[in-house]
Amino acid sequence: MRHSIFVVVILVLVSVTVINAEEKTDNKPQKSDKQTLLTTKDKVSYSIGWDIGKNFKRQLIDIDPDSLAKGLKDSLSGATGLLTEAEMQELLKNFQTELQQKQTEAQNKLGEKNKAAGEEFLAKNKNKKGIRTTSSGLQYRVIKEGVGDKPKLSDTVTVHYRGTFIDGTEFDSSYKRGQPATFPVNGVIPGWTEALQLMKVGSKYELFIPPNLAYGDRGAGGVIGPNETLIFTVELLGIEKK
Repeated sequence: MRHSIFVVVILVLVSVTVINAEEKTDNKPQKSDKQTLLTTKDKVSYSIGWDIGKNFKRQLIDIDPDSLAKGLKDSLSGATGLLTEAEMQELLKNFQTELQQKQTEAQNKLGEKNKAAGEEFLAKNKNKKGIRTTSSGLQYRVIKEGVGDKPKLSDTVTVHYRGTFIDGTEFDSSYKRGQPATFPVNGVIPGWTEALQLMKVGSKYELFIPPNLAYGDRGAGGVIGPNETLIFTVELLGIEKK
């Protein structure tokens, strides 16, 4: 029983919420009943409940808040459950299966949408002035050409970069962190590995990377969705030869 509940909680609180990217609810926010949170325990308890509710809403999980609160209260107090352990185990098993199916369907739907949008973007982008396209499908534009060496596959590089989606939304930036990134040339997504070997130290390129050269149909970290076409501005600062 503990295993099933643990798996469900992990799915609810930690899983990639792709459903939220596809479907939005139009429910207007309702005012909370006024209640004084006097102690740290009160505030932490409320915060946990708020976080759980927020994730339930994002994933369109249909639950009854009163029954949820009743189950939580009975479990914590040691009261006799309204359902048997076997009944709860079966219910949670079915719930987990339905949730996974729902998320998979949403992931696939979002992936198809992202793929089509990316293909349309790249088809138009390749005809713009200064855009070069490699045999793999990587597109890039030279913003500044450096005069140093080019890294090899076995080298480690230091770069500054900014990553955005095709709509211009930024998802990562070493510039904002104030710290350049260092990593092996062969330790990043294929589009980066290819582009870095074209660049000389001091170069600054804009990369347009199709999903098959990025994170594919799985996406990454709950930030990059399935089949996303990505845009990076990359500045090669240095090379550590191997």
